[in-house]
Amino acid sequence: MTAAPRRLESYVCGSWTPGSGAGQTLQDAATGAPVARIDSTGIDFAAVLDHGRRLAGPRLRAMSFHDRAGMLKALGLKLMEQKEAFYAESLHTGATRADGWIDIEGGIGTLLTFASKARRELPNTRVLTDGEVEVLAKDGSFAAQHILSPLQGVAVHINAFNFPIWGMLEKIAPTLLAGVPCVVKPASQTAYLTELCVRRIIETGLLPEGALQLICGSVGDMLDHVTGQDAVTFTGSAATGRKLKSHPAVVAHSVRFTMEADSLNATILGPDAAPGTPEFDLFVKEITREMTAKAGQKCTAIRRVIAPRAHVQALVAALGDRLGKTALGLPGDEGTRMGPLASHDQRNEVRARIRDLQADAEIVAGNPDDIRLTSGDAERGAFLNPVLLYCDRPFAAQAVHDVEAFGPVSTVMPYDDLDEAITLAQMGKGSLVSSVFTDDPGVAERVVLGAAPFHGRVLIGNRASAKSSTGHGSPLAALVHGGPGRAGGGEEMGGMRGVKHYMQRTAVQGSPRLLSAVTGRWIDGAPVSQDIHPFRKSLAELQIGDQLVSATRQVTQADVEHFAQFTGDTFYAHMDTEAARANPFFTDRVAHGYLIASFAAGLFVDPDPGPVLANYGVDNLRFLTPVYFGDTLQVRLTCKEINPRASADHGEVRWDSQVTNQRGEVVAQYDVLTMVAKVWPPSDQTPV
Repeated sequence: MTAAPRRLESYVCGSWTPGSGAGQTLQDAATGAPVARIDSTGIDFAAVLDHGRRLAGPRLRAMSFHDRAGMLKALGLKLMEQKEAFYAESLHTGATRADGWIDIEGGIGTLLTFASKARRELPNTRVLTDGEVEVLAKDGSFAAQHILSPLQGVAVHINAFNFPIWGMLEKIAPTLLAGVPCVVKPASQTAYLTELCVRRIIETGLLPEGALQLICGSVGDMLDHVTGQDAVTFTGSAATGRKLKSHPAVVAHSVRFTMEADSLNATILGPDAAPGTPEFDLFVKEITREMTAKAGQKCTAIRRVIAPRAHVQALVAALGDRLGKTALGLPGDEGTRMGPLASHDQRNEVRARIRDLQADAEIVAGNPDDIRLTSGDAERGAFLNPVLLYCDRPFAAQAVHDVEAFGPVSTVMPYDDLDEAITLAQMGKGSLVSSVFTDDPGVAERVVLGAAPFHGRVLIGNRASAKSSTGHGSPLAALVHGGPGRAGGGEEMGGMRGVKHYMQRTAVQGSPRLLSAVTGRWIDGAPVSQDIHPFRKSLAELQIGDQLVSATRQVTQADVEHFAQFTGDTFYAHMDTEAARANPFFTDRVAHGYLIASFAAGLFVDPDPGPVLANYGVDNLRFLTPVYFGDTLQVRLTCKEINPRASADHGEVRWDSQVTNQRGEVVAQYDVLTMVAKVWPPSDQTPV
């Protein structure tokens, strides 16, 4: 007797909740067997949003960016331990092991990348500063600083069926880092994999209650209850996205809405990349991979192939040969290269779109109706051969630039000169990604500059990057994922850019003392303390505004000439009086900028062992006033920002360093970055 399919539950308001209706049966993509039933009837969606705002929001906002990053790292490591369970469940979606890797380990890797980048790039604070301080008064008593603070609502993430784990994790990672709770609504047909992942997340106990909620089924009237403090993201068809974006509550409250929609991604073969070149071979390999990975069900897959007319015959032959060798069958079989589409409905949809494309193009490889399998049943499973079309007159065509067959389908089209190739890429009306395969720098420049305004990402493929390139279709956590126009106009990921999408930028004006209190970062004019040398203080003792005003040092001609000979920097402005005086910026020979920075370090450094463990660089170094022989230097060093590391016995301290001459003119300005011990002396060492 066949076991009944499991009933998916939503995780809302602190508990796993089944829908009260009959629901919809979800089937295995390869066998047609029932996998699960899904339904969200009876859920109070207003209460779901309120639960996240009221319970999780304050708890997340009370954490620092490093606290949240540590939470995500621990979560990612726990999920990686569970990956085999996810792979087993992923087979029901039609994904092979290689396809599942993109979704499962790619998604977890994205989570871990965000955690790592946040610890490296964000301060250990609860607010971000954005840009430099704007001085609004001549005496420095009134200034402004832009800050970023977390929205006090909930982010509603409505996801597509093709990446049930990656699609969730790439969205919740920047959201949770920003301090905003999430409600995830996966597409129904593969929601069983998302539900399994969320169960494992909740079981870890790592997230504050309400930080992540899951809706299995329809979101009902949820969007009726969103406010200006909420955000909505959507991945799916442009038609559905436009409907959601124009929802009365979204419009009325100016709710942040990010959409990733239809995308007729193009790849271009450069005129230099003739058959027999490495770039031609890479082009064929990349197109084949993008057509067959996830059975072409990737928002970044190549839909339009643009090639020199002289090479299209060879290209079509090479692609047809390679695609014809694709082993199509059950996703769990070792020899299978491509599994089925996600559902029979999806296969019917792709076949219908192929018929639309045939208004402009002819099928040159692959029969969408005569399925050739190495294993499985073509009637039970949603299998489809890879299909390659050719459009000889792409400028007279419409369907090839308007219709996206979301499956293993691509159309080859010729161009006669590079301007035509660029125009054809632009005719996609906005896409997530484009690529060009060339070894010619001039071709790369022209194509990238022509394609960039119409694409969120452009990949250049050639022999030099072949082994290390992540490929046309791979979104990366550090890069923006989105595109203009038809692709939805949004941006996801992009490293810390994605985090800022869930934060409000605010210009704060006031006195330096109060601005510094708000931002946790000292600014010129805020209070200072000049007691013991700040380099003698551990993080437990150091305070923002602790300051040293150094002794002075005169710069001599002998100093400059010794530095020049010692370093080899004998630039004429330091060594030749006549040439220096002819320079429009100087009236005589000047000291080296790096000599000034070196002398400054000698003036502010405390030489004895202490809590300052290392200097790891400077930021924003500028030389503002020339230093001549006989000038006297002095340094004002102020503790500007303190960032303790949660997982280490030290933290990072940023020091404002201002070097002046005997007339009080600023000759150099920069931030010094140091590693400082949390306590000194360390508890396991003899006091120093």
